[in-house]
Amino acid sequence: MLTGVAPERIQRLYGGDLSEVLLLHRDGGQAVVAKGGPAAGTEAQMLRELAAAGVPVPAVEAEYGDVLLIEYVDADEAFTPRAWADIGARTRALHNHLGESYGWPVDYAFGSVRLDNNPVEDWPRFWGEQRLVETAALLDRPWRERVERLAARITDLLPARPPASLLHGDLWAGNMLVRDGRLAAFIDPACYHGHAEVDLAMICLFGRPDPAFWEAYGDLEPGWGERRALYQLFPALVHLRLFGVSYASLVDRLLTAAGA
Repeated sequence: MLTGVAPERIQRLYGGDLSEVLLLHRDGGQAVVAKGGPAAGTEAQMLRELAAAGVPVPAVEAEYGDVLLIEYVDADEAFTPRAWADIGARTRALHNHLGESYGWPVDYAFGSVRLDNNPVEDWPRFWGEQRLVETAALLDRPWRERVERLAARITDLLPARPPASLLHGDLWAGNMLVRDGRLAAFIDPACYHGHAEVDLAMICLFGRPDPAFWEAYGDLEPGWGERRALYQLFPALVHLRLFGVSYASLVDRLLTAAGA
């Protein structure tokens, strides 16, 4: 057996857009997380990149083909102001880790939603074509046309060459583990290099960070409030693709806010 763990000591975990997730209880009480799927090696590299940027993540124990074994990180789910402050400081450290272009060395997917990560040096083009238009391509015509109209004027809405920050790529509270008032780990990364505001917009899409997060993160760029809906639109489109019409009103609201 690959992991040396009997089937009755294996527990399926919720989460993991890039992989199936299992918790393995080893003899002696030690636990390890096993993630399986074609993107296991991609996630391992992402975790190493995040760790190199000074961000706490589960340690990679081993890779076996399509199976990734990583450290199990215990958490208490207490998102106190102190914990949010640590998340803010760590997120800033992550975003200070810069690349030379926008994108990632390999493509991957959120479930059935394939992502084109081909590196480019034109940020509006990357966001408009490789995130918005491509994600909307399989939606019904009214959605596609609104996204295409928005993408056609995106050079007027986004900075041409913001710093190419290392992004977590799916940074919401469900992918943050906290313990004892500190960030214990970011999990389930979908990394690429892009405008730091992408992660900030995602944090705000399904929740509201404590003010301590913003204080610790530091100054925001002028115009952040106007760009937020444009950056939130991509994960909303992904959710519409994956989970259906329950996300239609969110996509409609964000398209309207972005001017489409």
